[in-house]
Amino acid sequence: MSTESELCRARAAQARSEADASTLDNVRDRCLRAEAAWIAMAERGERADTMRAAIAASRAV
Repeated sequence: MSTESELCRARAAQARSEADASTLDNVRDRCLRAEAAWIAMAERGERADTMRAAIAASRAV
């Protein structure tokens, strides 16, 4: 896992924590949307890392 995806996962966890602590519906919804966005960014970064590694491995052969 790359450092960037770890950062995104940490931000997602922070957003979830803020959503759980919120008493206002609109703030909770905003935090949950932020969590989903951070998770999507982490997954996209991990896929890119995997693809880069596969390409590098195929070129090395």
